[in-house]
Amino acid sequence: MQVRRLTLPGVLIAVSLWAVSAPLRAADPEGVWSVVGQGTTERSEIAAVELNGKIYLAGGEALGRQDSPLFQEFDPATGRWRDLAPLPQGASHVGMAALNGKIYVAGGFTANVHKNPRDQFVEYIPATNDWRELPPLPAPLGSVSLVTVGNSIHVMGGRGPDGNTVNTHSVFTPATGQWSKAASLPVARDHLGMVVLGGKIHVFGGRTNATIDNVGLHDIYDPATDSWSSSAPLPVPRSSGAATVYRGQILYWGGECKDSKARIAFDDFDGYDPRTNSWRALAKAPTPMHAQAAAVAGDTAYFFGGSMSCGGDKPSKAIYAFRFP
Repeated sequence: MQVRRLTLPGVLIAVSLWAVSAPLRAADPEGVWSVVGQGTTERSEIAAVELNGKIYLAGGEALGRQDSPLFQEFDPATGRWRDLAPLPQGASHVGMAALNGKIYVAGGFTANVHKNPRDQFVEYIPATNDWRELPPLPAPLGSVSLVTVGNSIHVMGGRGPDGNTVNTHSVFTPATGQWSKAASLPVARDHLGMVVLGGKIHVFGGRTNATIDNVGLHDIYDPATDSWSSSAPLPVPRSSGAATVYRGQILYWGGECKDSKARIAFDDFDGYDPRTNSWRALAKAPTPMHAQAAAVAGDTAYFFGGSMSCGGDKPSKAIYAFRFP
């Protein structure tokens, strides 16, 4: 399939003040939280990925749009933000991953609530600050999850145009430009937590249908055998939290929706240790949050944006940082 290169014009530079870290709790074996700055705008339902020491954020609900094309770079060393070439097609609930010096963004919704998903699949080239359209997703999907293993990109779960969650598992190989199928998710769901740890893909939490249909499932995919196994479930079933790998453990913060009447997100913050196959509660999170994004740079896990309430209420622009002592 032919690809079309999209070269976009110059970029705006946005800078936020880089505050001195303000610890929210005294250091202890369970870690310590800090507030280390702010984003340039309130933003939720976003994705983030680290590449070469910088953190990139894509899409979301921001600046009065449900399908923001906002694409930014954050430098943890200086606290500086840069507005980069926008997404070719704006969306919230996009999937995002990095591979071989490039960034990949897939899918996303264009309307509330969880409506009109896209089949877009695009590649960002940092050296030239432009995007390249790739063969689209096999089907339009929002709240889809992406990770990379080896030289392939794995795309799992999500929600289709009919509003139903899916168990699909597609694999894109940049070297060939082709999509292929892999073993399906054991249970169809979206708003997943999904990371790579020890060469295997961990998929945990998510929802099978409505916000109240959260699950604590923790499934592990082995690319070497194209097979799934079950692992220790989340202590509290939830979806739409922020997940990342930090010092050999999985971190998972928040989710939607702890109390629908009070409209409060989850504040649970747990770590999974593969050596013991168990989750444990870590240092208390600074606030309830869902629809935020996470990435690790250096010795710090960073969390961006999100909503402290259910749905899109009370969006955040804070940058939180977590470290083990």
